[in-house]
Amino acid sequence: MEPAASRTSNGDYDIISWFEDVTEHAGLVQTQTLRRILELNYGVEYLKKWFGDINIQEMDACALESVYTSLVPLASHADLEPYIQSIADGNTSPLLTQQPITTLSLSSGTTEGRQKYVPFTRHSSKTTLQIFRLAAAYRSRVYPIREGGRILEFIYSSKQFKTKGGLTVGTATTHYYASEEFKIKQEKTKSFTCSPQEVISSRDYKQSTYCHLLLGLFFSDQVEFITSTFAYSLVQAFRSFEELWNDICNDIREGTVSSRIIIPKMRKAVLDIISPNPCLALRIEDFCEELEDINWFGLIPKLWPNAKYVYSIMTGSMQPYLKKLRHYAGDLPLVSADYGSTESWIGVNVDPSSPPENVTFAVIPTFSYFEFIPLHRQNQDSSSAIDDFIEDDPVPLSQVKIGQEYEIVLTTFTGLYRYRLGDVVEVAGFHKGTPKLNFVCRRKLILTVNIDKNTEKDLQLVVERGSQTLSKAGAELVDFTSHAEVVNQPGHYIIYWEIKGEVEERILGECCREMDASFVDHGYVVSRKNQFHWTS
Repeated sequence: MEPAASRTSNGDYDIISWFEDVTEHAGLVQTQTLRRILELNYGVEYLKKWFGDINIQEMDACALESVYTSLVPLASHADLEPYIQSIADGNTSPLLTQQPITTLSLSSGTTEGRQKYVPFTRHSSKTTLQIFRLAAAYRSRVYPIREGGRILEFIYSSKQFKTKGGLTVGTATTHYYASEEFKIKQEKTKSFTCSPQEVISSRDYKQSTYCHLLLGLFFSDQVEFITSTFAYSLVQAFRSFEELWNDICNDIREGTVSSRIIIPKMRKAVLDIISPNPCLALRIEDFCEELEDINWFGLIPKLWPNAKYVYSIMTGSMQPYLKKLRHYAGDLPLVSADYGSTESWIGVNVDPSSPPENVTFAVIPTFSYFEFIPLHRQNQDSSSAIDDFIEDDPVPLSQVKIGQEYEIVLTTFTGLYRYRLGDVVEVAGFHKGTPKLNFVCRRKLILTVNIDKNTEKDLQLVVERGSQTLSKAGAELVDFTSHAEVVNQPGHYIIYWEIKGEVEERILGECCREMDASFVDHGYVVSRKNQFHWTS
């Protein structure tokens, strides 16, 4: 069940109307979605392993749902990895899907030390286009944009490579930016990116970022909103701008491209677009001199006066970047992008005016068949995100309850069957008959040495508290990462900070002590060692 394509001014109404219809009876739509998936992939090796000779085509949708969830077990990537690896090695028999798989996406994490691949098909690009159109329609209700305006998109294609069997491998976003659907998206959302394909696909992050900024400013009066896939990319881009603005203004003044851009195709593509504009360059220079005096607060609305909002994924591991992004955005709204994974899109943000910290995502019941594993914390009094859940049996979308936490399970058109995604969500409410989800955390993303267990969320809170000491000293935390050191004893956490500004060793020591004291997991507290190590 897909929305009818529309090239008219009623396109927003059409796709929202479609979504309202499918969410009205989301439970029924889910059983129909499962039937479509299983009929399309009937007879593949993985399903035959569990179904045997059962003729699913003679069953009604409800009976099929019951048989499927009783016969096919829950699966991790490790369970499907032998099939995916065989496909990657060139096996063209129907292992997971009836349609040949010619492209694989890189998913986060590894399986037994190998990169994780998941199938990517034309369906993947189509659902990406569909959710972009749907999300744009909801945003335009709150923040209308001019038809034919431009988007300043900090988007990047990474390198693709071939498997032994000749399949193309890359990130899901790289595949999408190379697809026909990406071109269609610009027309159907009535906005066009500032940068040509040569900038997006250069594979040199610094050079692409420079050209994104240059072209974004060249078209500054036409830009309707600012976006990137992830919030940290926006923060990095504007941090770079603080150092690059003089060169960019010179390029706009002269109609040239800086010598730092050395990729011939990208240079030519940008030079074909820009032309000398001394007045614009002078205006931007004046603004930048003002912005420098106020530490670049409100940079975005100052330089892009017609921008309506900033749009990006801002949940989960992106939350630490919101403070700096708000600094750059000033009073411009931050709008959280939609909820998905490499494996499948999941939900759309139907309330764009909601702050990123409170955003919910309405599940799209036609994209995949969704199940939810109820999760119960063993320590109900704990505010930590420790993965100490007790699990119940999975329930369908129609049986989830408000306030309950779940792990998402996917059955996709691309050959994943009862696949445990590892995302923990909380049901915050309903949009018609489909649940609205809060993203809570990823399961098993844990820093651990022995009996201690700390998750991504725990680390974010600890770093936030430690960085407050840094801020008081006049320095700024740019980024951080971590790992658990278990080779050398005693085991300990190593947290790396990228810092802007000069900091005394004494201050770094205070930051370490503050972080150490902020870990509240009982296992960590009882195992704590008063040893700190930091490097300048």
